[in-house]
Amino acid sequence: MKIVASIALLFIAAVAYSQSDDSAMIKRISDEILLRGKAHDNLKILCKSVGQRLSGSPGMYKGEEWGLKTLKEAGAEKVYLQECMVPHWVRGAEEEARFKTGNRSAAPAFTVLALGNSVGTGKEGVLAQVIEVKNFDELDRRKEEVKGKIVFFNYPFNKTLLRGAYGDAVRYRGGGASAAAKYGAVAVIVRSVTAAYDDNPHTGALRYNDSFPKIPAVAISTMDAESLSNYLKGKYAIEKFFLKTNCAMLADTIGHNVIGEIRGTEFPDEIITVGGHLDSWDPGEGASDDGTGLVQSIEILRAFNAIGYKPKRTIRVVLFANEENGGRGATKYAEEAKLKNEKHIMAMESDGGSEYPRGFGCGMTKEQYAKVETWKKYFTPYDADKFSFSEGGGGGADIGPLQTLFKTPQFGLNTTGQRYFDMHHSAIDTFENINAQELNLCASVMAAMLYLVDKYGL
Repeated sequence: MKIVASIALLFIAAVAYSQSDDSAMIKRISDEILLRGKAHDNLKILCKSVGQRLSGSPGMYKGEEWGLKTLKEAGAEKVYLQECMVPHWVRGAEEEARFKTGNRSAAPAFTVLALGNSVGTGKEGVLAQVIEVKNFDELDRRKEEVKGKIVFFNYPFNKTLLRGAYGDAVRYRGGGASAAAKYGAVAVIVRSVTAAYDDNPHTGALRYNDSFPKIPAVAISTMDAESLSNYLKGKYAIEKFFLKTNCAMLADTIGHNVIGEIRGTEFPDEIITVGGHLDSWDPGEGASDDGTGLVQSIEILRAFNAIGYKPKRTIRVVLFANEENGGRGATKYAEEAKLKNEKHIMAMESDGGSEYPRGFGCGMTKEQYAKVETWKKYFTPYDADKFSFSEGGGGGADIGPLQTLFKTPQFGLNTTGQRYFDMHHSAIDTFENINAQELNLCASVMAAMLYLVDKYGL
């Protein structure tokens, strides 16, 4: 009995020592990032020297060059490009949206942006009456009124849903054009998917249903959505509305995932992927979407090198191509991994900005999540111990294909997220709106989880 008791005590002591050791290592990594982090500096260079990085644009290629250089400077042992074909949509000249009246100078004009992947109106534009609907149900009820008109989806962000409001409202941006085209609409105007009340329209991709005609689609700012709605209640209800966009989808072109890695010392064939997406919409600088995810991921690699931490497993930072309007980079990365028969034991994505971190969305098996839950105590000091679980769920769009092909356990960084959609896909998604301390805290929390998975596996 004494021998058994002694063994039990030794085991308890060993566990306690290990936990103390892990806490100390996590603090060491975090201190390096919080005191000497380069993420904010790297983000400034990305935003101000490169700017928007829409797939197929000159900015995309400049972004790839930035990624290669920044990964090398962070200490990646191997840095390379992974080629993939990406869509090439161009916005063209500034959009026009106004009521057509006898006195053009008196006609009210509105602030709009063409939605990504939308067809253009042609050089003559579209001239038609506007019909306002609040949702798809109202569109269906009023389908006999739609033919030959511009449908205005005025669906506001539901602020009571908190974290679920975007998913609720983005349906109209993604599917509104085809839903309206089904009943003969000639174009659509969609209220911007944001809770912010300002004059900044928010773009983003739409998805056409090939069963119906492809019609032009624009997002309107929330302020102008209210104005347009009010105009339609008055004398302008019978006036025709002029809409002109100059966008077009060109032939696919070559893009790249940008990859940097540190080879594992004990299990080099076991790969941990962490990253964000390199592309961004064109109105702003792509700071929060997803410049922050890029520099957070690179910062993990830099911090590990700075403190001399040698991972057991291969850590691979991936700057994914074309998340916004195609997902081609994510598909290519997973396909190449399958072709090479790689072993992916974990993937993490940051694509929600860099407000204060709260924890992770965990897409994995129940057994894997039970292990992750034992690590919550390491995240409590950073107020980031709020984990959520989804069996078979994903951690993000770019790492989702890994789970489909390999059942790879996934982590998606969650933040407070209350400002993210104010900037998302708009002209104010700029470097000036990113807080350095929040950015570094996000990188610290991500690095802590990578360290734990690297040491203990999943």
